[in-house]
Parts: sequence; structure tokens; C-alpha cells
Amino acid sequence: MYHRNVAVLIILAGLPGTGKTTIARALAAEIAAVHLRIDSIEHALRVSGVCASIDDAGYRVAYAVAEDNLGLGRTVIADSVNPIALARQAWREVARRAQATAVEIEIVCSDCEEHRRRVESRISDIPGARPPSWHEVVDREYHAWDREHLVVDSGARTAEECVGLIRERLAGVFPAQAV
Repeated sequence: MYHRNVAVLIILAGLPGTGKTTIARALAAEIAAVHLRIDSIEHALRVSGVCASIDDAGYRVAYAVAEDNLGLGRTVIADSVNPIALARQAWREVARRAQATAVEIEIVCSDCEEHRRRVESRISDIPGARPPSWHEVVDREYHAWDREHLVVDSGARTAEECVGLIRERLAGVFPAQAV
């Protein structure tokens, strides 16, 4: 008997330098998920010259690609700052439209010195992109969450430990495979 895969949208959020992309990549590899990184999409839009101002275009592209993949029963990891409640709500709407489960995860780094070290020592893995400065990170608009979500503190944990915490949360989302 055919069983449709359970579509899950993992919504990662957090300030730059908290470890979102490192964690997203490791998790995506482990669970064979689609990894949608807003930074990559926005950079591609900038260098394409198609958009003079990208505003929310990167998010809108990612929402569409996520919904397509969720519709196929795939797990999607949305990797972006998601700094405002409106962006996080838009991701939940994508999951709702695709009849997928949304799992919201905020990555934080409570060790301010470690967070600053990460930001100041970052080298972009996107050719031609400049990572934000520490000043830009701390001055960034970032709304507090108004709903229940998993908070993973990467300050004193390795990426693998963070993925382990997320995997524990996901254990209740993915049903046992039918044989």
C-alpha cells in the first residue's frame, strides 16, 4: 500500500552568526531534506540584475519553492533570519496551504562573546557576498516570538548537538515508516 510521505516544513530563524546554516546543512543531509537558504536566493537575485531592489523577493521565491516541494511530500528546511513575525507567519501559511506540518525553531547564541567572534570571523561561502558586521547584526530589527517554538542555543553546543536536539523534537512529527 502506498503511503504519502509526511510533508514537514522546518522553519529555522535567528540572527546571523548563530549557526543556522551550519545546522540546516547538517540536518538536511541527515534527514534528506530540501535546504532553502534565503541568503543564496537573495544573492542570486542581486547579481542577476533582474531586481533593482529585492525587498521580500527572496522570501517569496523560497515560499513558492518550499510549497512545491512540500506538495511532493518532501521535508523542507527554510533557513533565514525570519526577523519579523510576518515572515514567520508567511512560512506557516506555506505549510498550511501544502497541508504540511510546520516546526518552528529559533537558533540563538546566548554567549555574546562567542556570537561576536563568529560574526567577525565569518567568511562568506557565497562568492561575492559580504557577511554582515557585528554592528549590523546587533542593530538588526528582530521581533520576539509570540508563539511556542523550539529554541536551540548554539552558544555552548556543537552543530551536531544542536541537530540532535532538533532531531528529538522531530521524532514526534515523523510517523514510523509503514512496511
